[in-house]
Amino acid sequence: MLEIVPYIMIKSFLIIISLNFSLLYGGQLLFVVAPDYNATKGYLELYEDTKKVQEKIEVNLGRNGLAHGLGLYHFDQNGTDPIKHEGDGRGVVGLFELTHVFGYDVALNIHMPYLQATKELICVDESGSAYYNQIIHMPKEPPKSYEIMRRDDEQYRAGVVVNHNGAHKSGRGSCIFLHVYKDKESPTSGCSAMSYEDMQKVVFWLDREKKPLLLQVTQRQKEEAIKLYPFLKKSELWR
Repeated sequence: MLEIVPYIMIKSFLIIISLNFSLLYGGQLLFVVAPDYNATKGYLELYEDTKKVQEKIEVNLGRNGLAHGLGLYHFDQNGTDPIKHEGDGRGVVGLFELTHVFGYDVALNIHMPYLQATKELICVDESGSAYYNQIIHMPKEPPKSYEIMRRDDEQYRAGVVVNHNGAHKSGRGSCIFLHVYKDKESPTSGCSAMSYEDMQKVVFWLDREKKPLLLQVTQRQKEEAIKLYPFLKKSELWR
């Protein structure tokens, strides 16, 4: 069973310094920016050791846009900002650890822990389940609601597990991934999706030794994102 490790959301000087150091010393950052909370598309840049290593990639976001998620860093919110909840059709704003690669192949020659997506491998999205927001092999008593990781389409042919809601808070959102899009114009149920070719670039680039992170924001988080990672000031994704 894969259980996502919980993290405490602490906004402090020490957290900001440690996050900066993770990139200054060879870390990897996947950086996604969307125009606003209702956007269904955004762009992705890849950074390693503060240097961009890939031209921007278009990504499809949730069918209802984005909402504040539960991750390593808690961005400022006002009373009208959407908060991530189960089934809301929104992707997640925040900073998140990337823990595993998954796909339909038996194995891949990559630098990340790998999960083969079989019909027995599921991600549980039933809020009341003891397995909520966990990827597990099908138990004897199946949960009431879950995703089969070996889909009948190509969307999970290659993907990455995003460590959102690692404390498994009921109803706060589950099964957040980077994966292959259905098609160029189709949004997701809450994940971030791209072409298979671009997903392959990401999968073979990721390295667990470099502690890869996903930073996904709207234009409104610009100042906070730059405080976390000053080199993002030069990103072409800002307006």
